[in-house]
Amino acid sequence: MKLYSTNNKNLRVSFQEAIFNSMPQDKGLYMPSEIPQLEKDFIDHIEKYSLQEIAYKIASTLLKHEMPEADLIALIEDAVSFDAPIVKLDNETFVLELFHGPSLAFKDFGARFMSRVMAYFLKDGEQLLDVLVATSGDTGGAVALGFLGVKNTRVTILFPKGKVSEIQRLQLTTNGKNIRTIAVDGTFDDCQALVKQAFADEELNAKFRLTSANSINIARLIPQTFYYFNAYAQLKRQGFKDVVFSVPSGNFGNIGAGLLAYKMGLPVKQFIAATNVNDTVPRFLETGVYETRPSVQTYANAMDVGAPSNWVRIMHLFKQDRKALQE
Repeated sequence: MKLYSTNNKNLRVSFQEAIFNSMPQDKGLYMPSEIPQLEKDFIDHIEKYSLQEIAYKIASTLLKHEMPEADLIALIEDAVSFDAPIVKLDNETFVLELFHGPSLAFKDFGARFMSRVMAYFLKDGEQLLDVLVATSGDTGGAVALGFLGVKNTRVTILFPKGKVSEIQRLQLTTNGKNIRTIAVDGTFDDCQALVKQAFADEELNAKFRLTSANSINIARLIPQTFYYFNAYAQLKRQGFKDVVFSVPSGNFGNIGAGLLAYKMGLPVKQFIAATNVNDTVPRFLETGVYETRPSVQTYANAMDVGAPSNWVRIMHLFKQDRKALQE
């Protein structure tokens, strides 16, 4: 798997380099140079497969030759060790439950997969891997549990002071071992800016081996495609084929993973990005002007993002076509 920077399409790096570097020095984000298509036969009979089988199929399609088949199967079984059921609300509405992992957040999929991929590629005696994380609540807890006790790693989590729930604060601050937490007097955007600033600092990168566990890391995005395919499989078992996903969106990583799944062949009719008053993307789709603003605190704190990083990835998936995204 080769990846390019959203700021330089001529750049080509390996998957291993992309997950450990997280963000190119040109401040872009890594994207697959090619989006592979899943076989029609697999999509047509997806209802026959389990979540773990679906996850392996997607991962092996994207990560060709990155690791032996047996190792990837074992990694998937360890990382995706919980279910993601759909629950019926009425005849046409279902909720995809993504809170069955250890931190009770959908980000367990990305955090557990990423931590195990990094642990797989880390070699004994290598420089300590410093994992930086900005969180508005959910990401930090999932990453903390995903990396807790993983050798040769140290996790530093930045969260906005007073802007996460008490349960989330306890999830972030009570782990110990290789997990450190810093409360930032500001917003999630301030935390995210500090992480990005660290990756762009040449002196800091020369001294420390830095990587990110935020959705700017491509290893977070890939496993989040698993549950979209699995949700479709569950719906197909119940006779549904026309599927619309409505996705709560803050940093746009979750819906970005869904759109990546769509580009790989998931037959979704439409995606709806549900946002709150932090409406940078809706304003762009309406006006064509991309203007970030300081985030506004709401009760939906995980969605309080004024400068969504992953939007640039979505624009690359759709070749900068705003009209296609509106549809």
